[in-house]
Amino acid sequence: MIRIHFTAGDFARVRFAPRPAPLQELNVALMKMCYPDDELLFGRWRRRLIRSLPPAVQPLGELVPAGVAPHFLDVFSDTLKDGLDAVRAAPAHLVRSEIERVHARQPSPAPPWLRDLHRGDDTAWQVLRRAQHAAFETALRPVWPVVQDLHQAEFTRHALAVAEHGIGAALTELVPGARLHEDVWRCEAPYEIDIQLRGRGVLLLPTFHWTGHPLISDLPGRPVAVTYPAGPGLPLSPAAAVGTNEALAGVLGRTRFETLLHLAAEHTTSQLARRLNVSNATASAHTAALRGAGLITTTRAGRSVLHRRTALGSLLVQRRDQSGSTGG
Repeated sequence: MIRIHFTAGDFARVRFAPRPAPLQELNVALMKMCYPDDELLFGRWRRRLIRSLPPAVQPLGELVPAGVAPHFLDVFSDTLKDGLDAVRAAPAHLVRSEIERVHARQPSPAPPWLRDLHRGDDTAWQVLRRAQHAAFETALRPVWPVVQDLHQAEFTRHALAVAEHGIGAALTELVPGARLHEDVWRCEAPYEIDIQLRGRGVLLLPTFHWTGHPLISDLPGRPVAVTYPAGPGLPLSPAAAVGTNEALAGVLGRTRFETLLHLAAEHTTSQLARRLNVSNATASAHTAALRGAGLITTTRAGRSVLHRRTALGSLLVQRRDQSGSTGG
């Protein structure tokens, strides 16, 4: 059982990652590849990925034996380059202690490059960077547009849940079996852990390559990151890619999605109702939901109210290309 203890201030510091994190998605994809569960659904994907990984990825397997990863790999930057840079910037004491923790019970000695990494050698860091980059290009680059689309849809679903029902309800609906009692958020897991936030807040990040319990990153001085399974629960395929617009329409509903599209330009409620072919009351209800989710703003101008899409709303309806989103 995962138990996360909130203060009043922590509820105001719950943040949903606006974009997927390439390295964290890679971490969970490689975990899924190594775990022998869900054979019926993931067996073929797992075997195909193992065959396709190039030799440059091998150091990752040596760094992460038996599926136990050092915590300095837990980075949540939203571009690949920034993520790789964040790994390199990990404090030297954290790198050393985590390598020692992970390899303490390994029967064979660590390979030379890993001993060099423990000492902070630049060449060893370049070996790790090449391994992570090669793994991303092989495992995730072909399906990254799908991950982006799924993330945008999940982001919108969460924003609407918070706007309509509050952060407490949104946390309980995040994963099956989650519950919030007073100031403790509980999630099912095959281990016991209690985390005291004490003002650090929480970062929520959906992943689309994991079907198990939420994954927790709890590093000193940082928000607690909760990576949770979302999406279809099936291996992703480039052929399954759908446009952001279609994914968002499925979450928002077609009328609210069309409302968001129209509000690239300012509209009054009556103008919007005519564009949508609905009543003023229906248009007002849709704008209220979108406004509560932070996707539009509403201002009064005399006897009329004017609605316009926010930067967040524009981000959600904008299709970002593959290279611009990963940064390398």
